[in-house]
Amino acid sequence: MSNTPMAANPLTRAVLEIDEYVSGLGWDRPARLFALVDTARLRTQEPALAAQLGLEGESETAGLTPIEQDEVPAGRPLDDFLGTIAWPDAVAGCALTVERLMLPPSAEASVPEGLDEAGLAKWVAAHPDRQEVRMTVAVLRDGTRESALRLREKDTPTEVLTGADLVPGLAEALTATFED
Repeated sequence: MSNTPMAANPLTRAVLEIDEYVSGLGWDRPARLFALVDTARLRTQEPALAAQLGLEGESETAGLTPIEQDEVPAGRPLDDFLGTIAWPDAVAGCALTVERLMLPPSAEASVPEGLDEAGLAKWVAAHPDRQEVRMTVAVLRDGTRESALRLREKDTPTEVLTGADLVPGLAEALTATFED
């Protein structure tokens, strides 16, 4: 039984379900990619898979089922990897979880000039105001998006922030996986 709170729409529920699942695995994990499929369609077209996922007894008609995909390659830049993805028609959307270090907006003015990407990452990792965050971002084929952010220092389900535009760059990159 999921502890995911009831959300206003199926995409938000799917994002919170993925956040809860990944939270149970702990921190310091690689990125994870999920296909989102229409639950009713899955039960009709793939009853054996639906049974394997424990969906055969559910009465919900409007829902999305997250299905974890193969591991995201560790040594490859995420944007390069996402550029290689093409989803079959049965996939209604996709989601990705990734952990990152973030700084508050007030730290932006103190970023040293001339840092390359590796230097910037090292500077952020050493900054005293850094926050470890897990982002779960999901998009549907029609462009609808949702995100959940969980801070490591406030790692409880009641402290998860949700919103459609929390991680716009990642949402755009995921949306691009549905373009021809």
